[in-house]
Amino acid sequence: MSIVATGATGALGRLVVDTLLTTVPAGEVVAVVRDKEKAAALAARGVELRIADYSRPETLAGAFRSGDRVLLISGSEVGRRVAQHAAVIDAAKAAGVAQLAYTGILGGPDADFTLADEHRATEQLILDSGLPYTFLRNGWYTENYTANLAPVLAHHAVVANAGDGRVASASRADYAAAAAAVLTADGHLNTAYELSGDTAWSLTEYAALLSELTGEEIAYQNVPAAAHQEILVGAGLPEGFAAILVDVDEAIGRGRLAGTSGDLARLIGRPTTPLAETVRAALSAA
Repeated sequence: MSIVATGATGALGRLVVDTLLTTVPAGEVVAVVRDKEKAAALAARGVELRIADYSRPETLAGAFRSGDRVLLISGSEVGRRVAQHAAVIDAAKAAGVAQLAYTGILGGPDADFTLADEHRATEQLILDSGLPYTFLRNGWYTENYTANLAPVLAHHAVVANAGDGRVASASRADYAAAAAAVLTADGHLNTAYELSGDTAWSLTEYAALLSELTGEEIAYQNVPAAAHQEILVGAGLPEGFAAILVDVDEAIGRGRLAGTSGDLARLIGRPTTPLAETVRAALSAA
């Protein structure tokens, strides 16, 4: 039996593997990756590499073994993910894995925004497969905001169409730690976890925090959805992706990413990373 992380060279996948290696011998950890060279650092640490691509089902036949505990990290190609995930699920079922954990989105079947559609469909495919599952319904990553600091600081404004909605975000490392926890301990089969930060915050509070930490006046500018769409497209984002981000902001305005179930802190055995800590780190690295 091995612990297998798909998408292991991605931003979340690398953190999952790093966390696993703090508690599990490297020989028990497998990284499923598309690019062997990109994963050379993992191989150098003793992690077994299995080369496979979500978009090429024939490559997935050798990705899993009977009894493996598998983490399916959702793909990044919005619009293609259901078919990609289905190929992974089929391969996992054929291999007879002991657990299939999946990184979905906060709210699961109740999430009513576009970005959640493929996650809902994937969860249903996993349920239909009959595989023992663990649903990791990840909330918003704080890094979704801090990765976009450059234009915020340049224009002294946080621009969104989220109104007064709140976001219970956590750091990517927090979500990685939760994934590692459910893969290395018993008692998590056929369970869904609603994962989010301990504290929900508003974009007004986020702008105030940035002002405090930078010593500059940064304001939250709430704009209509159509105007935000135009701003994002004007900044170079594809129209489809910009529409998804605008739709997420509207969901935030409805409170869909504000839930604080406590599941994440319980899984990782500590409080989730505070917003200020992640923002400080991002500012230091900028």
